[in-house]
Amino acid sequence: MSYKVIVSERGMIPYHTLFLDRDGVINERLPGDYVAQWSDFQFTPRALEALAFFATHFQHIIVVTNQQGIGKGQMSEAQLAEIHQKMIQEIEAAGGRIDAVYHCGDLSSVPNNCRKPAPAMALKAQADFPDIDFQTSIMVGDSVSDLEFGQNLGMYNVLIEGKSDELDKLEQALANGLQIHQRFASLWEFAEYCYTSNFSL
Repeated sequence: MSYKVIVSERGMIPYHTLFLDRDGVINERLPGDYVAQWSDFQFTPRALEALAFFATHFQHIIVVTNQQGIGKGQMSEAQLAEIHQKMIQEIEAAGGRIDAVYHCGDLSSVPNNCRKPAPAMALKAQADFPDIDFQTSIMVGDSVSDLEFGQNLGMYNVLIEGKSDELDKLEQALANGLQIHQRFASLWEFAEYCYTSNFSL
């Protein structure tokens, strides 16, 4: 499996792994609700094309998603597994791939939970794919917790803008030292930028 050598501020670094949040990045978010069944799932515009492009440039593509709808009893593990199975089928049919999906169904109120920004899902991915190096990974997400997750692990952070209910939280996090390396309106726009700039991050 080949991968693209991406030029970054840190020099010539091969970014092997792409970590992706799900809701708001791969599929449309349901504000105030959860994607609890496949009929609720809608890919964001041109996300399938973006994922097909990334499939030829990254050694690993990993989805890490907080799904506390499970903890709230609004969906089951089986329902979530079905959504992810169908999501992966659609992505593969369009020429893309997802190597693994990790989720955390804990409530945010549970002490020591596995939700981002905690590193639990990334560490599980690294256990399953021992060649993952967080220093040569990119995290793409639309939430402060996604970016804190990436920053805590030393990843390159990409924000997908549009989560309007977190604007104040985002500004506070930035004031407190949160790093965002790039911002885009969608996963497709990030892919388009990578293509047109030859991955000059």
